[in-house]
Amino acid sequence: MLANALQMAEMGGAALVVIMFLLWLVSVRIKNAGIVDVGWALGLVLLASCYAWRGPGYFARKWLFAGMVVVWGLRLAIHLVQRIAREPEDGRYQQMRRDWKGGNANFRFLFFFEAQAVLDILLSLPVLIAAVNPASNLKVLEYLGIILWLAAVIGESVADRQLAAFKHDPANRGHVCQRGLWQYSRHPNYFFEWFVWVAWLVYASASPWGWLALVCPALMLFFLLRVTGIPATEAQALRSRGEEYARYQQTTSAFVPWFKKSSAA
Repeated sequence: MLANALQMAEMGGAALVVIMFLLWLVSVRIKNAGIVDVGWALGLVLLASCYAWRGPGYFARKWLFAGMVVVWGLRLAIHLVQRIAREPEDGRYQQMRRDWKGGNANFRFLFFFEAQAVLDILLSLPVLIAAVNPASNLKVLEYLGIILWLAAVIGESVADRQLAAFKHDPANRGHVCQRGLWQYSRHPNYFFEWFVWVAWLVYASASPWGWLALVCPALMLFFLLRVTGIPATEAQALRSRGEEYARYQQTTSAFVPWFKKSSAA
């Protein structure tokens, strides 16, 4: 079983390395590195589908998990493609280009793209664990994981739509979205994105060695809070929206949706 799991991960990983290289070539052509996020989401879709197809586990268990990943990944990829088509390159990647101006930015982005392939392999661990579990019948934890996943995907979709609608209005240009879920969290989309991984951990926990999947929500939380998520996004927001965003930071939770507090506090 372990050998089978490793073989599937190796096959999927090799395909992802090639796909990310091709996406990097596209990004150089269109001068927009934001396409890496599309590749990251679709990479997990590819791995989940491969695991469900080749995995020796119980049919319903592995394909339900793969279905959750496919729905999540396609929704996110479509949302990102639409944003790339109508907006300039994300400010985070523009800043990376400026930081790398002294060297070969495109070459450095190649390593960044390939790093996403490696990250996908690691983050696909929950679905791999479920895909090799032969036990018949779904467990309570798996049903709970599906319910939590539904709540997370709905929350993330609502947050994305609210922000897109706000940006679509020319009168809001240069201002901070504080409508809907954005009243209670500066990054509700990131919160619900992380919650997706919590749901998948719960689902994987019903399988042997499922506790290993704990690394995925932990890793996602680290990246969102400390690396490419909130820090980079807020740095760009402060550059583009200045004092208004600084006030927003004072009154609104950074991650977990919560009630506003006064700026004086």
